[in-house]
Amino acid sequence: MRYSLIIFLSFISTLSFAELRIEVTQGVDKRVQVAVVPFEWRGKGQLTENLSEIVDSDLRLSGRFETTDVEQMLSLPRSAKEVFYRDWKLLKVEYLLIGHIRPEGEALRVHYELYNIPKQSIEVSESIVGNREEIRDLAHHVSDVVFEKLTGIEGAFSTRIMYVTAQGPLDNRVYRLNIADADGHRVSTVLETKEPVLSPAWAPDGNRIAYVSFERDSKPSIYVQDLSTHSRIELSRFAGLNSAPAFSPDGKKLALVLSKTGNPDVWIYDLESRILRQLTRHYGIDTEPSWSADGESIVFTSSRSGKPQIYKIRLRDLKIERLTFEGDYNARARLLPDGSGLVMVHRRDGNFYISLLDLRRGRLSVLTETTLDESPSIAPNGSMLIYATQFRDQGILAAVSIDGGIKFNLPSSVGDVREPAWSSKKRKVFTAISE
Repeated sequence: MRYSLIIFLSFISTLSFAELRIEVTQGVDKRVQVAVVPFEWRGKGQLTENLSEIVDSDLRLSGRFETTDVEQMLSLPRSAKEVFYRDWKLLKVEYLLIGHIRPEGEALRVHYELYNIPKQSIEVSESIVGNREEIRDLAHHVSDVVFEKLTGIEGAFSTRIMYVTAQGPLDNRVYRLNIADADGHRVSTVLETKEPVLSPAWAPDGNRIAYVSFERDSKPSIYVQDLSTHSRIELSRFAGLNSAPAFSPDGKKLALVLSKTGNPDVWIYDLESRILRQLTRHYGIDTEPSWSADGESIVFTSSRSGKPQIYKIRLRDLKIERLTFEGDYNARARLLPDGSGLVMVHRRDGNFYISLLDLRRGRLSVLTETTLDESPSIAPNGSMLIYATQFRDQGILAAVSIDGGIKFNLPSSVGDVREPAWSSKKRKVFTAISE
């Protein structure tokens, strides 16, 4: 078996803590040409971060856009009357983003406009207000709006990712559970311990997380932690396995794996009533549960057929259906938000890849090209997924689009990372206001 617990306990590479950086390895064949003009600052002094540079980076590193270097721009317009379409046509720019930032009391007001150069029209004109400490959040909001306008796909730049790192020699290792922006910046550590941490999971509200920690007597316990208050509770510490927590779509329940009755089975824990309900009962191993978007079913990995395969259990009547048949190893499945398919770890020719199973057509597509891929987690917009892999003998996070056309790596600057989880909740939501 190659399930999460076994993988983590046998993983002996050197791990470290650091910010992640995005390195695009494959983009779409014809990227949209976008020019992000430096936003005008209409206040005194200097801002702590460059908002337009963050937007430029978001769009460029998405793999869907080619951005224009500031040095190549023939002009730096700050308003509509300064936009000369012929200049941007000469540079083959398709869309132009301009804007300005001005102080508003202790806050900042950001106004930006997106121009369609071929059509000579304004696609977006919006103002938002945020605190001075929220420049990155403001920038990610702008990126999300531009991304959705130009692709029809909701942007995910304002979301966060969670991952595990470790540092130090094997006999004195420090494990950290970290949270960062989707672009790898603003890393914060929410847990530091001398014992392994695995299976981090986000609650839908983005304010709570669940994970497995071995910090008490080197035995696995499931914890739920509140990110705003930093408080946490030990939810499950039964004899045997306590693993693979997964929040329900409404955030009121946790699916988890317990072996307190003998074999590992999937259970549901009601966070309000504190009642446990056993879902599966089999002599094989049932593990790695993941909820459907409607909360009416759970997919899980089971060895009941002799090899790890993906099954679905319907919660209203506990009817179980096998979903995977191709290959002798399929595990760690995650359903797409629309339920049309699932991503999973699939073994082919002795190697482990992240693959997509189209549940409507029954077609299996291999999305990755490395050989030790694991722990896929899907972006809330369903267009990308993040996973753990090996690159040049180093454990890194990587991402791939659902169609396999866009790929990028997120290596740590000083070590290995594992166990990624992508939040479905935006870090900060801004409302457009009148200018």
